[in-house]
Amino acid sequence: MSTREATVEAGSDRTRPDGSAPSVPRPAGRRRRVPLRTRLRRDWQLLAMVAPGFVILLIFSYLPILGNVIAFQDYNPYLGSNPLDAFVQSNWIGFGQFQLLFADPAFWHAFRNTLAITAFQLVFFFPLPILLAIGLHSLLSSRLRGFIQTVVYLPHFFSWVLVVSFFVAMLGGAGLLAQTMREAGLEPWNVMTNPDTFIILVTVEAIWKDVGWGTIVFLAALSTIDQNLYEAAAADGAGRWRRLWHITLPGLRPVIVLLLILRLGDALSVGFEQFLLQRDAVGRQAAEVLDTFVYHFSIATGNYGYGAAAGLFKAAIGLCLILAANKVAHMLGERGIYSRS
Repeated sequence: MSTREATVEAGSDRTRPDGSAPSVPRPAGRRRRVPLRTRLRRDWQLLAMVAPGFVILLIFSYLPILGNVIAFQDYNPYLGSNPLDAFVQSNWIGFGQFQLLFADPAFWHAFRNTLAITAFQLVFFFPLPILLAIGLHSLLSSRLRGFIQTVVYLPHFFSWVLVVSFFVAMLGGAGLLAQTMREAGLEPWNVMTNPDTFIILVTVEAIWKDVGWGTIVFLAALSTIDQNLYEAAAADGAGRWRRLWHITLPGLRPVIVLLLILRLGDALSVGFEQFLLQRDAVGRQAAEVLDTFVYHFSIATGNYGYGAAAGLFKAAIGLCLILAANKVAHMLGERGIYSRS
């Protein structure tokens, strides 16, 4: 008896109406690999759409990575007749720039300032877009929700020059707060030149500018949560806070973990324009961060190798933070920015 006949006889009750045996499913195996030429011919429209973005990313993000070689050189941009000659003819000094960098007290002061500002904003700024998104999502009136979204999103499109000018007009020595205090017979308080409260000032500026924009991702995540879960929880007697704790926050957790990892990877980049504009007003001790340090001690002085060493160190620290945070996310059962193999 053949295999097919045995199959029909053993499972006669599952035969088709015409008496033929049903098809036996094949065991799942490795997917057949489609040749590259076939995939290119099949998906050429999609590839053509992403080609401009890929070229821009290549030119402005990946090719500049090659410039990190000047961190290991005594780079002189005036050697030779073109920039490539400067790379080739500059003297190779190995880790000499890093030795100078790590022996510079100004660098470590900027490093400590950067870490302090990052930690402060991580505690007092990062949760606010989550809370704002939850508040907007709970509004029943779509018109009121749209109005609030427009108001809180708009400052994101302002330049830092305009944002700082606005705060100077409100909190500066001749601003609205100082004039109101003078009229009340009080000593005016110039917030914009007080180094002791500078970390609070820059955090408030960042919140006013970007908290609305940061809610976009969380609003999108909230829209993916099944509304039947809220209805079932309400039917079981769960109040608003219990639904928030057991449904909303778990639904947002993957997005929160992902954005937190990315924020930690960018921890040493707290901003450039914002601090550069206010550095002279509050002093270098309060406003010097790694980005302004690179500008004043490298670009402004022409010591490009020194600045490249600082930038490469910052990138290495950011990479370590991303890998460590992603490892912690895996330990907590989250996907992170990439999955474990």
